[in-house]
Amino acid sequence: MKHPRRSLLLAILCGSLFLVSLDSTIVNVALPTIARELGSSVATLQWTVDAYLLVLAALLLLSGSLADRLGRKKVFAVGVIIFTTGSLLCSLAPTEHWLIVFRMFQAVGGSAMTPVALAILTNIFTGPTDRARAIGIWSAVSGAGIAAGPLVGGFLIDSVGWRSIFWINVPTGIAVAVLVIVLIPESRAAMPRALDPIGQVLAILLMVSLVFSIIESPRLGFHSPIIYGTIALTVASLIGLIAYERRRPQPLIPLSLFQQRRFTVAFSIAILGFLAFGGLLFINTLYLQQALGLQAFQAGLLTLPLALATVVAAPLSGKLLARYGGRRPLVIAGAGIGLGALLIIAAALSPNVLWLIGPYAVFGVGYGMLNAPVNDTAVSDLPDDQAGVAASLISTAKQTGSALGVAIAGAVIATQPGDDITAAFSARGWFAMLLIAACGVAIVSLAPQHLHLPRPLSASPPWRSHRDPHRPPTRSFERVRHERSVPAGHRSPRAADRPWVRGM
Repeated sequence: MKHPRRSLLLAILCGSLFLVSLDSTIVNVALPTIARELGSSVATLQWTVDAYLLVLAALLLLSGSLADRLGRKKVFAVGVIIFTTGSLLCSLAPTEHWLIVFRMFQAVGGSAMTPVALAILTNIFTGPTDRARAIGIWSAVSGAGIAAGPLVGGFLIDSVGWRSIFWINVPTGIAVAVLVIVLIPESRAAMPRALDPIGQVLAILLMVSLVFSIIESPRLGFHSPIIYGTIALTVASLIGLIAYERRRPQPLIPLSLFQQRRFTVAFSIAILGFLAFGGLLFINTLYLQQALGLQAFQAGLLTLPLALATVVAAPLSGKLLARYGGRRPLVIAGAGIGLGALLIIAAALSPNVLWLIGPYAVFGVGYGMLNAPVNDTAVSDLPDDQAGVAASLISTAKQTGSALGVAIAGAVIATQPGDDITAAFSARGWFAMLLIAACGVAIVSLAPQHLHLPRPLSASPPWRSHRDPHRPPTRSFERVRHERSVPAGHRSPRAADRPWVRGM
């Protein structure tokens, strides 16, 4: 689609992405201050983060289906309005429990912003060169939001208070909503997927019960009947989801995707990588501010190398992916995450907090290398009619992994109100970091599970292999690149309206 104001439309879409990206790191910086003012326990802080992540993960697929059916502009605009309203309510929360409720409401809007905005973007920028440039800007804005979160949040918390981190979303959200309604063109999928409310409910029960059993087990006791009940609910939801989805012609979660080895590997690595990242952000914030006594801005400034390394490593990962395939960037990702976590343990033994800068940068390189190969691996061998839902499932895996990281890391260091948080970190914090390092080791072990390395881009397309002329076509990385080089008017409707991209 050609549009005379595409640059303005891109700026609007990137504005919504910046809000969501900023929110993903800015709230973590505020957790210690929230705990002091509202008297929150570690478990309550976990729910402040995980309530948002769980709702976001649970509704990503539903938001995509609704957008394809009802119109992407409508769903996106409603999502921005809900997110903005939720941010305002979070800033007014009188208690810790109301803050959790309002965070869940905010996540309902967030689930309709990033994936739907990306679908709108790919519908506006149909030319391969323009789309690649737009996606590059999109990825840069995401990194900028993540990097700005600790600094902006630290400054606002120290100067105005923790509630101000939600205020900044309100005027920006209102402006984005108005511009979306006025300027963004409407678009729909030619053949939208059928809704699956039962599958959606079972998926929500599965994620919530699993995270609840992890977060609340230190407080209620591992042998509590409530914990046993939630574990039983987790198992029952998983069995019910698999049994129900296998019978549906258009399931919410196509189980056939997990028969594809590369997709299963990508799904597992997404959970592991974001589990490590989510867990590190949670315990690191508490460690720097509560155990070491740093101010919020000081903590944000100290962790800036992690965000900057992520921003630098992300485009390098795409170049390695294009040249060598996904195996090398995934090995670097796992090694960076694992080594960075171990170095953080070693640096924490030093009385000088500046020794943490190097380990943060190493971890940031590993995290920055993760996204591009995971997304490409997930969809590279899939036909067009499955690539969109596969990309959505990978996004769900990332949010679920982040929620599990917060739950597991918090459960390891959980303390009761009045307990010494510094002593808790000294006694158990190192074990949480070892678990994060183990995620990096697991990623390195899974990386060789790639079935093949891509051919050089100058070679013949893989679906024309002279060794096996009857081999059915696969959607490898090179084929996707070949398809994007075809003028938009000569592409198939599915290829022109594809809602997934490598840099998502």
